[in-house]
Amino acid sequence: TLASEFFRDVEAGLDPQVPHNYFPQNDPQNKPRATWRSHGNLLFINWLNYYVYQITPYDLRHMNPTLD
Repeated sequence: TLASEFFRDVEAGLDPQVPHNYFPQNDPQNKPRATWRSHGNLLFINWLNYYVYQITPYDLRHMNPTLD
């Protein structure tokens, strides 16, 4: 995550800039909020639905109806 990269650089003795608006009040002591998570899940589900289920060229009439 961005936080782990930031803290890795701090521990390495570098002086990285705090990622803007990543931590609440831009304070690395505060735990970042994953407010984007539901949007990311929706994006992935929509992508999966479109590319796998909507544009996959298959005809159900040619599929084997049994599970063996």
